[in-house]
Amino acid sequence: MDIHSAEITSQKKPWYRLLYVQVIIAIVIGVVLGHNWPEQSQSLKLLGDGFIALVKMIIAPVIFITVSTGLASMNNLNTVGRVTGKAMLYFITFSTLALVIGMVVANLIKPGSGMNIDPTSIDPKSIKDYLSATKEHTLTNFILDIIPTSLLSSLTGDRILQVLFVAIIFGIGLSMTQEKSKPVIDFLHALAHPIFKIVEIIMKLAPIGAFGAMAFTVGKYGLAVLWNLIGLVGTFYVTAILFIVVILGLVAAYNKFNIFKLLRYIKDELFLVLATSSSESALPNLMRKLEKLGCSKQVVGLVVPTGYSFNLDGTNIYMTLAALFIAQACNFPLSLNQQILILLIAMLSSKGSAGVTGAGFITLAATLAVVKGFPVQGIALILGIDKFMSECRALTNFIGNAVATIVVARWDKQLDESVLKKELG
Repeated sequence: MDIHSAEITSQKKPWYRLLYVQVIIAIVIGVVLGHNWPEQSQSLKLLGDGFIALVKMIIAPVIFITVSTGLASMNNLNTVGRVTGKAMLYFITFSTLALVIGMVVANLIKPGSGMNIDPTSIDPKSIKDYLSATKEHTLTNFILDIIPTSLLSSLTGDRILQVLFVAIIFGIGLSMTQEKSKPVIDFLHALAHPIFKIVEIIMKLAPIGAFGAMAFTVGKYGLAVLWNLIGLVGTFYVTAILFIVVILGLVAAYNKFNIFKLLRYIKDELFLVLATSSSESALPNLMRKLEKLGCSKQVVGLVVPTGYSFNLDGTNIYMTLAALFIAQACNFPLSLNQQILILLIAMLSSKGSAGVTGAGFITLAATLAVVKGFPVQGIALILGIDKFMSECRALTNFIGNAVATIVVARWDKQLDESVLKKELG
């Protein structure tokens, strides 16, 4: 029995049972409740946090089983290095492009120009926790943190790269001892069925999680906060949409699939990411759907978890755009050399943001601190709207990784293009 066989296609379901419809309804109710009863709505944060915690609970076993069984079926382990190398080349190229686009847009639109903020008048207390977190947010610590304290500890934590590291090592071990390890491989294949059934059960709770998360967000921050900095929010959303439609759209077209058909195919997951502001909330379902699209289990298992740390298009656009916005708002002139320095530092620091709460904000603070004299306390200006921008970051990151997986699978001839065409059609 295939792990996808239990999945019911949307065509067979009445409209009110479609996940994305339920999530949209939950979002609307959450917004209305948060706007009209803000204090009471903030207590609903438990529902959103609880749902994300449930998803994070199952991410480690999903990645471990997918990657280890995928590698166990390989006769040639050179494939692992080849797929990983191609994925990293893709990630570096498009992550850098996203940083450049954010910087170009900020220079053209100048969303912070004319605000004339005196950085000395900003209370640094609101960002104290983020600034202190940057001290531990280094590339060295990030690399060392990939190695877990023990083989099993990675499966009980929430570090995606630790799980991926152990799964790759374990999968290689299985591949090199296939005959002797056959009972273990059979056990892992059997274990996949209940694990993915748990994912299916958890996804039924998505509307409840979306309702709680949205009610809390609107109740705590209010809709009015958007109007204070509508220029930055609007610029970021338009830039992200253009990146998806134009840049990723051209990449998709070159690789013989349509970006809009892909977005329609993963619409359930997109609405879930939008509501929870977390791309991790839809990670297990994304992996299943990419396999169903014709991508090999090996490529999905290697590219998706790695992309969640190294392919953060939305975060990269946000970083350079927000950095220049703060400089413009505080009348801090940035030379071309300083802008290039920010871009280079952001290329490195953004890779260490996986698994860190408030990662986009912390990474931004760490990047800006490198420029001598930069009014880092200016990030307090965007603290109030960061929650609204995080949804766009998560969506762009999520879509970027879906496209990357299909492209790498096709690049490595591990994509069934007839299946892709049929599913998207």
